[in-house]
Amino acid sequence: MFARTVCIAWITPLLLAGCQSENPYTAVSMPLPPAPPQAATTLDRSAYPAAERDFAAYRTWRWRADRQPAGAAGISGEALQEALSGALDQRGLRPAQPGSQADLRVDAQVRIERRLRQEREPFDSYGSYYGGRRYSGAGYGLGASTPLIRTYEEEVVVVRIELLDPIDGQPLWRGHAEARAADSPAERAKALRAALQKALANYPPH
Repeated sequence: MFARTVCIAWITPLLLAGCQSENPYTAVSMPLPPAPPQAATTLDRSAYPAAERDFAAYRTWRWRADRQPAGAAGISGEALQEALSGALDQRGLRPAQPGSQADLRVDAQVRIERRLRQEREPFDSYGSYYGGRRYSGAGYGLGASTPLIRTYEEEVVVVRIELLDPIDGQPLWRGHAEARAADSPAERAKALRAALQKALANYPPH
């Protein structure tokens, strides 16, 4: 027991001395590289978040690449241009004067699609409807009712509008909508105007 105590008393100062010795490792920091010469006069915009666009400041527009959009089957390019110009006018956007810089460039596309639409209608398997009620011959409200599914083919006018930056051509806003139409030119023109209004319903964005 005495020998163990002497051993511990002898080792302990050595451990303390080792802990108190100087650290052989030295921290060294590398110097920062010198700034480029243009850093003092050039603002790095990528280091800052992009500023929100003030769409209320946009007042004038021109067609993209000065090319008027084409029409589609049953809708002429002139009809599309006139309807879109009127819809933009309702939102404070006017065609730019010749020789002046436009605030926006406008691109638009229109197409006609044919789709199948199904509707479920109630059908009396024993009789027919009479006066808004099922009639089976024995009295009102009798007989079994099963759904009848009817399939219709309909015509849809689909429009897509894109507003672009006049300098770099980057898209600033997009709108897309559609409206049901009929085969007549008057119905297609009506559906075109309705689809344009829907597509521009969220412009300017809030």
